Amino acid sequence: MKRSVTNKLDSPGALEEYRRHILSSIDPQAPVVAICSGTGCTAYGAPAVVEALRAEVKKRDLADKVRIRSTGCHGFCEQGPVMVIHPDGVFYRKVQLEDVGEIIEKTVLGGEVIERLLYTNPVSGEKITYEKDVPFYKFQKRLILSSNGQVDPTSIEDYLSAGGYGALSKALSKMEPEEVIEEVKQSGLRGRGGGGFPTGIKWEFCRKAQSEDGVRYVICNADEGDPGAYMDRSVLEGNPHSVIEGMVIGAFAIGSHEGVVYVRNEYPLAVHNLTIALEQARELGLLGANILGSEFDFDITITRGGGAFICGESTALMASLEGNVGEPRAKYVHTVEKGLYDKPSNLNNVETWANVPLIINRGAQWYSSIGTEGSKGTKIFSLVGEINNTGLVEVPMGITLREIIYDIGGGVRGGKELKAVQTGGPSGGCIPASMLDLAIDYDKLNEVGSMMGSGGMIVMNEDTCMVDLAKYFLKFTTEESCGKCVPCREGTRRMLEILTRITEGEGREEDIPLLEELSEFITDFSLCALGGTAANPVMTTMKYFRDEYDAHIKEKRCPAGVCKALITYSIDPEKCTGCTVCAKVCPVGAATGEKKEPHKIDQNLCIKCGACKERCKFDAVIVK
Repeated sequence: MKRSVTNKLDSPGALEEYRRHILSSIDPQAPVVAICSGTGCTAYGAPAVVEALRAEVKKRDLADKVRIRSTGCHGFCEQGPVMVIHPDGVFYRKVQLEDVGEIIEKTVLGGEVIERLLYTNPVSGEKITYEKDVPFYKFQKRLILSSNGQVDPTSIEDYLSAGGYGALSKALSKMEPEEVIEEVKQSGLRGRGGGGFPTGIKWEFCRKAQSEDGVRYVICNADEGDPGAYMDRSVLEGNPHSVIEGMVIGAFAIGSHEGVVYVRNEYPLAVHNLTIALEQARELGLLGANILGSEFDFDITITRGGGAFICGESTALMASLEGNVGEPRAKYVHTVEKGLYDKPSNLNNVETWANVPLIINRGAQWYSSIGTEGSKGTKIFSLVGEINNTGLVEVPMGITLREIIYDIGGGVRGGKELKAVQTGGPSGGCIPASMLDLAIDYDKLNEVGSMMGSGGMIVMNEDTCMVDLAKYFLKFTTEESCGKCVPCREGTRRMLEILTRITEGEGREEDIPLLEELSEFITDFSLCALGGTAANPVMTTMKYFRDEYDAHIKEKRCPAGVCKALITYSIDPEKCTGCTVCAKVCPVGAATGEKKEPHKIDQNLCIKCGACKERCKFDAVIVK
């Protein structure tokens, strides 16, 4: 819609008047076609579908009757492009350009459901019509992500019509800074960036910290570096105003007038949408001088990070903001006292800031009623790996791994057995299938050797080699180490050398106690959390999957059939039909044989790429 105000909103009353004006122009029963245009669905061609929808609506002269809304990530990424048609909530998946005319004609205008576009439950085979009934969504508790499917991230009017900036208005007009801090403290909100430190207490420390010139900084950490994790990116892409509103409220509470969003350069859509949102907020007087007619001034700038994983650590991030090399500093210097440019600084991640308006709007008591005793609210996880339903899920703290994997995730892909779940990103731990009923919160995960982290969750099946997996994650942290401290720089390299040797069939029995000793040393003496948690994948796999380490070292065997130096490929002549597929796909000609006759694999030529096993339809290729 066209903005009808040219002057800034100079009071809470003006904000509410403008909100009423927006709502008065919206027919709640009018059709709204909301299509995900987050990064995942964009890769599937969503922008072209959006343009085709708009062209179709214009061609039919329906522009005043049907709204096409390009939204942020809906979470169910593998089904993209995802579409929801309101007000009924009809859910379509994998929408293509050729579907557009039929959707407008049959569903939007005719109320008819197009069955081929519906989601099919992989367990029951049932076709599901409405988004609320899709198991992936049904078992979530979407407080933050729900808005992603309701608002156009480039439209501040959408955010306002959904109640946006109401929390800011309440904080500035009805609350003192100390009251805001107390509300956040009572809510039990803990930082969602990985450390889990109580947010309200951090704010209180920062407000009380001495600053000669009164300068304090509020920073948003959007440098989400965990492989496979994209929670913060999706929130920043899909609902940037929620993050902005949270930061302004936090700044008011802390006494800050300058804010920074530090975002990965690899997140161009997030930067684009955030830039637009900041401009819109300034235009309406929700950023800048005398916000909503108060005496409070605050503005936000964007800084793009270079993609260094270490810059997700608070002090390294601030060093990068200052134009220095992104290296951490000793933890005895607290950033709430001496952070950016040695000024008191409060750093929270995207998800933490997005929670703040919810708490101020609905109250600490409501928020603290969700979750467990020590972990309140919801948490967004990036659910990936060998699972039927991959994507972003938002669940209450205290939910079990079993509920996430089977109720929401639809179980392990291909009907295979679950082996482990890795939580907390590359520095997290691997939790065995025997602990599926573990309640997920900060403390429970720490007790079993894992961590919440920023919210990565990788599901592994029976074909995963846990030694190889530990090596993979350790390789990542070794490469991403800044090299400033010896325990992390040298210790992770030595551990990686040992793990590599084990997976290559050269492991020795003394490697296990040496890995344990190195793990403890690196954990205890590293300068920052990167080194302090780098050994987690190794320690947890040795604890819960010791038999696999023993098989690699003592028997020179990889039980999962993954480590190339410890496996051989052969063909079962009883199962081989001589279809010749293995010979055709083998890149080095190791698989040979006559048509309709059992084939063989030349061990001297085989490079163990696995192409033959992957393509064999008769399960004739054996890996030992």
